[in-house]
Amino acid sequence: MDRKKGIYEIKVEDEIFCVRESVPYMEPVNGEYTIEDYYKLPEDQRFELIDGYLYVMLAPTVLHQLIAGEIHRQIANFIYEKNGKCLPLISPIDVQLDRDNKTMVQPDVAILCDKDKLMNRVIYGAPDFVLEVISPSTSRKDYTKKLAKYESAGVKEYWILDPYKEKLLIYDFDGENLPMICGFDTPQGINIYNGELQIYFTKIIEWIKEYRS
Repeated sequence: MDRKKGIYEIKVEDEIFCVRESVPYMEPVNGEYTIEDYYKLPEDQRFELIDGYLYVMLAPTVLHQLIAGEIHRQIANFIYEKNGKCLPLISPIDVQLDRDNKTMVQPDVAILCDKDKLMNRVIYGAPDFVLEVISPSTSRKDYTKKLAKYESAGVKEYWILDPYKEKLLIYDFDGENLPMICGFDTPQGINIYNGELQIYFTKIIEWIKEYRS
């Protein structure tokens, strides 16, 4: 086991697997993992299942949690003040994105307006809005794999917030397909609320300066 290289051992049903953060493990299986396998994994370790491949997720950093929590707070405050019907959600929450047995993701922040998609412990289908906060080890997955999955599944809007490059990418899948690239100097409106829900980055800028390593 080499933690410096992001390699870990996990035990599932008396078998020990070596896993690496944010890359598929046991690749010879060739994408054959299912939702059933996902639920057999250790509960004290977070994973995502994408197209039959399992990805191990390390505990988020303080900066990551502060940013996700602040954006969730602003979204929740707006929805509750407007007596809105949508649900503001924050990770960890399982999203069976493709409604099949090959994909289960855990977006950092989401907005769900169709409550019929809540089934037992999961969201069954696409949320309306998703935000992912970039970590250095997960950037490739968030910028590529999850981008494609969220768009194809029917997510209306996808935000990628990168505190290391200090930029925000906004994908409005109901509008322009190209991302809008923003800094943190001005607030940005969430399109599913026609821009009325504004996200402010004042505290996030302070935290980036204090906690980014």
